[in-house]
Amino acid sequence: MTASQTDVFYRERRLPPYVFAEVNRMKAASRKAGRDVIDFGMGNPDLPPAQHIIDKLKEVTADPRAHRYSASQGLPSLRRALARYYERRFDVALNPDTEVCVTLGSKEGLANLAQAITAPGDVILVPDPSYPIHMFGFIIAGAAVRPVGFNDPETFLRDAALACKRSIPAPSALVLNFPSNPTARVVGLDFYEEAVKLARDNDLVIISDLAYADIWFDGGPPPSILQVKGARDVAVEFTSMSKTYSMPGWRIGFAAGSARLVEALKRVKSYLDYGAFTPIQIAAVAALDGPQDGVEAARLIYRKRRDVMVESFGRIGFNIPSPPATMFAWTPIPEPFAHMGSVEFAKRLLEETDVAVAPGLGFGERGDTHVRLALVENEQRIRQAARAMKGFFAKG
Repeated sequence: MTASQTDVFYRERRLPPYVFAEVNRMKAASRKAGRDVIDFGMGNPDLPPAQHIIDKLKEVTADPRAHRYSASQGLPSLRRALARYYERRFDVALNPDTEVCVTLGSKEGLANLAQAITAPGDVILVPDPSYPIHMFGFIIAGAAVRPVGFNDPETFLRDAALACKRSIPAPSALVLNFPSNPTARVVGLDFYEEAVKLARDNDLVIISDLAYADIWFDGGPPPSILQVKGARDVAVEFTSMSKTYSMPGWRIGFAAGSARLVEALKRVKSYLDYGAFTPIQIAAVAALDGPQDGVEAARLIYRKRRDVMVESFGRIGFNIPSPPATMFAWTPIPEPFAHMGSVEFAKRLLEETDVAVAPGLGFGERGDTHVRLALVENEQRIRQAARAMKGFFAKG
């Protein structure tokens, strides 16, 4: 059947309506009407990159030779810089030629890897709730996604093991994301050791999203799955410059780990893109190899915002579990409004208080009891939001 007969193409039909779309339309309409929306909905960092990164971008952009095609797998100097980061941060030695690929952000990398390794009908295990690309990257590629509820690490791995036994066909891949977007949950190396064992026992590949590795507040820096012995045989890990270095619009990310999986990603990418703009890649080298003061400064800012949000929102009855990592708070909908579900609650909150949050349903069916708040407004605006919502929560 042609597109003109159905008005919807095959891959479009596999995607449900975008959960965030209605809230986004409301935000746009409110702003157009001149209302001051305090937006905790999108995880769009408001902090600038460090000055030495911007200076390097300007310097290289001035070179006429820098405006030609780049390389889809990334400049060798940037792949080597990522390998140095892994050795410095995780004590993991990577081969930059075979075990690292530069991507146009981790989101693009994950979606292209899904195209590379997925056959129609493959079963993929994905945490629920989870960042949408973890599920829909594979759905777009033709896979069948089996959500696995995440309440705690132990039960998650147990349920994933059960899914391996009960799914027909057997799953071919498992997606992990810790520190987690949206839940902010963290795991230790013991979790990754069990996950690698699960993968080996069930012939799975693991796709680990480590985008928030350097935004942590409690309990020390989160580990990488690649620290586990044997992980590089079964796992590939995605990282990003977006959150660590406040470079979201620059679209630079990385895949690292299994040479087999990295090579599959490189091959698909070679048909689709010529890589990121060369000056951006060289500025990314400056970020990874240069002073790291900005990373620590950003972490302290997010921590302070977290503390202000937990304290000020708690006083008005919007109780927020303190996130140990990421730039998000994952929050149960307060009891008087729990019957609404996350979309209607987010819409009503925006309509009555001009405060925007992300509906938890957008991250999976099991997320509908929660909303996600991004720490992308300053402390003054967070307190302003608490004042704006006080009456809303008082009347229930």
